Amino acid sequence: MAKKLFVGSLAWETTQEELQELFAQYGDVEEAIIISDKFSGRSKGFGFVTFTDDAAADEAIAQLNETEFKGRKIVVNEAKPPRQ
Repeated sequence: MAKKLFVGSLAWETTQEELQELFAQYGDVEEAIIISDKFSGRSKGFGFVTFTDDAAADEAIAQLNETEFKGRKIVVNEAKPPRQ
């Protein structure tokens, strides 16, 4: 089953391709997206990465949470469903 991760504190200039490359070291990435402002198009500084394998996602959390990427200490954890 796929597992979605939240990735926060991203540098503004981080691209979806860079995010995918960072996480692909730990397994097959189904999707990597960076959330952007719908009016300005500027990154909001966070995104989501979906792994096809739960174990790979757990390893990525363990290895990347609180590490530096592009000069920023990123936060990586399991994504929670949106509040209703």
